[in-house]
Amino acid sequence: MTPRQLPPPPGASTLGELLPAAQRAGYAVPAFSPRYLACVQPVIEAAVELRAPFIVEISQRELGWFALTPAAFRDEVDRVVRDLAVDVPYALHLDHTWEEDRIRQAMDAGFTSVMFDASQQPYDENATRSRAVVEEAHARGVSVETELGKLTTTALMATEGGPDSYTDPDEAARFVETTGCDALAISVGTAHGAYPPSGATIDFARLAAIRAAVGDVPLVLHGGSGLPAAMVQQAIELPGGGISKMNIATDFEEALLAAVGGERRTSAELAALPDEVLAQGRAAVKQVARDKIRLLLAGGHG
Repeated sequence: MTPRQLPPPPGASTLGELLPAAQRAGYAVPAFSPRYLACVQPVIEAAVELRAPFIVEISQRELGWFALTPAAFRDEVDRVVRDLAVDVPYALHLDHTWEEDRIRQAMDAGFTSVMFDASQQPYDENATRSRAVVEEAHARGVSVETELGKLTTTALMATEGGPDSYTDPDEAARFVETTGCDALAISVGTAHGAYPPSGATIDFARLAAIRAAVGDVPLVLHGGSGLPAAMVQQAIELPGGGISKMNIATDFEEALLAAVGGERRTSAELAALPDEVLAQGRAAVKQVARDKIRLLLAGGHG
């Protein structure tokens, strides 16, 4: 531990501990991106009440959107964990982040897992930089998720999506061997944000090929908000092992804003709402979390 590094919140695990267990048992761990600090408690409450393992996370972009630091997000998670006496397995994770210094800030703040995303760079640069992050993080007891393939937003799926952006199975095999990552986020058709009326697609044949190529390395599906339940279940229950972690963010924000009747706010602005309005928003977020937990853990947990 470096002099500046805080210990993780009490009881926190790493992806290296949570995801292999999920893969063996045939379920996926829900990775909740609550974004607003006020929404950290309802997602954790849902997991504790349903006795479910979970991941609570925030990305580099979300830290900027909501004027937060890794330490501020960790402090809120720490408070909720202590107040609820959380006794189910969980991880505190930094989601999509492309700057090594921000990765170090999260590790200093006690995050147990980080995602280094250099997927927009050429393969060799992605692999080299990812490997360096893995080596530094592992030396500090922190697990690392990486990404191969390009995951766009739902608004840009028509122009930036498609098979050319998907993860190549052969490259994936070389990538996980080179980097030593604990989990690999892949591109197989999903995207960040709310899906258009035409809906989402998953290339299940490619997903199966990636699984066969990378062996036991856990796979992560981003862009989980709005995916049909049957599609999610098929991705988890893939013969030979499907996804072990799925990220959810947009569903929470949409539920929250619909309940409080407003536009995106900073965490401070949200906290300033009348108590009864904020309670409605938290209740909506908690219900979404409960629904996602039941979907992702239906195959093998409990």
